[in-house]
Parts: sequence; C-alpha cells; structure tokens
Amino acid sequence: MRSSRWTEWPTREALSRLGVPRVRTVLDHVLLSGLAAWAVFSAYGSGAFHGWTGVLPPIGLICCAAAVLAFHRTTLENRLWPSLGLMAAVAACGAGAYIAGAEVPAMVLWITTSVMSMERLPLFCGLSVVAVMSCGFLLADDSDLGALVSMAAVLLAGYSLRLDAQARGTGFRLLAQERAAREAEAASAALAERARIAREIHDVLAHSLSAQLVHLEAARLQIERGPEGPFRDQIRERVVAARVMAREGLAETRQALSALRGEMAPVEEYLRELAVADGAETEVRGERRPLNAEASQAVRRVAQEALTNARKHAPGSRVCVMLVYGTGEVALEVRDSGSGAHAGELGRSGSGYGLLGMRERAELLGGSLEAGPEGEGFVVRLRVPA
Repeated sequence: MRSSRWTEWPTREALSRLGVPRVRTVLDHVLLSGLAAWAVFSAYGSGAFHGWTGVLPPIGLICCAAAVLAFHRTTLENRLWPSLGLMAAVAACGAGAYIAGAEVPAMVLWITTSVMSMERLPLFCGLSVVAVMSCGFLLADDSDLGALVSMAAVLLAGYSLRLDAQARGTGFRLLAQERAAREAEAASAALAERARIAREIHDVLAHSLSAQLVHLEAARLQIERGPEGPFRDQIRERVVAARVMAREGLAETRQALSALRGEMAPVEEYLRELAVADGAETEVRGERRPLNAEASQAVRRVAQEALTNARKHAPGSRVCVMLVYGTGEVALEVRDSGSGAHAGELGRSGSGYGLLGMRERAELLGGSLEAGPEGEGFVVRLRVPA
C-alpha cells in the first residue's frame, strides 16, 4: 500500500453519501436512534444519575448528536483538526459517563467515535483514534481478550463502511466521467455535422451569390455603355440594387458559415462594424465574455434588423446601439431618435425577418424581445440567456 493512501481523505462522493438508497438511510437513522435510546436508558439504569444529575444523559445525547452532525460537515470539507476535536468531544462524553459509573453509554460513545473515524477520516488518523479508544475498551472490559475482540470488531465495521462508501463514490465518479465523455462525443459529432453543412452551403449558396455578383457587375457595365436615357438609368438602378442585395446576402452567408464553424468574431466587434456602416453609435457595458453561438447569432441578427428598420423608417435620425453583459444573460438595445413607424409596419419590413422573426428567435432561446415607440423614436430591446 502506498504511503499516500494512509493520509488521503475518502473521496467527496463517498463522504457525501451520494447514491445511498433511501431504505439504507432510514435503517441507519433507526440504528443510531436505537443506540442513543439504549445509551440513555442504560445511563439511568446504572444508578449513576439521580437528582439534579438526571438531566445530564439527555444533555449529553444532544451535545453528542450535534458533534456528530458537525463532524459530517467538517469531514466533507476535509478539515482535519476540527474533525478530530469533535470526535474528542464525543469520546470525552464517554469518559465522563464511564467515570460516573455508566459503562454501557461510555462503550456506545467510544465505539461510535472509532467507527466514524475509521469511515470518514484519513486512514492513519482513523487508526490513531481507534488506538486511543482501545484504552477505554481495556478499562471497560475485564478481560484483555474481550477488549481485543471489541477493537477488532470496531476496525472491521469502520473499514467495511469506508470501503463501501469508497466503492459507491468510485462508481458515481466513473458514471460522471462516462457522461462527460458522451457529451464530448455528442459535441464533436455536432461540430462535424455543422462543418459538413457549412461546406454544403459554401459550395452551393456562396458560390451562387458570388457568380451573381460577377454577372450583375457585368450587366451594370454593359448598361453604362449603352445610350443614355431614363430607361437606362432605371435599369442601372435596379441592377445596382440587386448587386447590393447579393453582396449583403453573401456577407450574411459568410457570417452564418463562421457561426457553424465556431469561428465568429466577438459580437461587440461585429456591432461596431455594423454601426459604422449605418452611422450609429455603440456602447458596451459589463464584463465582456464569449457568448455561445446561439446567443451571439441572435444579437447579431436583431441588431442588423433593427438598424435596417431605423435606416428605412427614420432616415437621418441618431441611432444608438448598446450591448450589456449581465448576470446569466446579455441584453441589446437599439434606439433611434426619429419618429419611426409603428410596430406593425416594422414587422412587415426588413430583410425578410421583421420583428416577429426576431421575437421568435429570442423566445426559442428562452429570452424576450420588446419593440415599440418610445418618445419620438423607436426602441428594440433583446434579452437572451448567455
């Protein structure tokens, strides 16, 4: 046996009694209650406590029960000296009962101290406590053989309980490791599937949009070489608008691909770039931290749609974008100072998204979205867990 095994604590799973069946817990409580009642009745039956001293057995029982409960807490926290002090207090109560002439309660307290020390303390400390308690066993038992049998029974009971708790704790630790491994495998499979979808989107949609940009640019050049006139200007305006839409669609596709691959830029950086393009102001509050892909994408999409609505319905107004990192959530507020349209018009506007789509995205993530006129302008507020 390695020397570290003598000084290390039982695992936290073992000390916390994790996974102990309810029936076993009930039986343990019944056994401890029976021992406590036997100790108290034996104390009165010994004739050592009468008169004013008759209150000492129940008081001692309460003090020992409190010490045992505190011992469970201090051992769970791996605090050695407080744990030894509590066991010393229980053993001292046993010594007091023995001096008063109540040998049975003394033996019950000493056995309880020994068994609990063997079960919950480092092995070397548990053996040391049993060695000290052996002096009491020798005093209480007339024969040395009886004292040795008592010590052997205490060691066997305490060590058996220790091994049982350790085996149970090891089982739960292995179960937790297996669960973590399965979650890692599921996450890896999800990332692989997202990468496959990203490749498919890139090969089909991104290439198609890039080709559309090339053809639209060629069409614009061909139109500009034609004869001047209102018709040419109208056609060129439509082609330029289609080219802008294709460029925006390509940019959004690339953002979606980055999200699928987990390569998205920080959300505050994206908001600044988006705000600069629209002439808006940005503000970031709270302690910045990485956001999961779903929350980050929701913030980006809502900010994009809100700025698009502000540009269409309140052109020339002052627009402010504020991102707040809160406790367990992230909040986005987009406010314009102009007289925007009402929510119904805004919900029907935008790049095929609208307020209804933004609200559904937020609710799917367990968040909320509020939008409506405020003062002379229009405000969109998003909150999502993150």
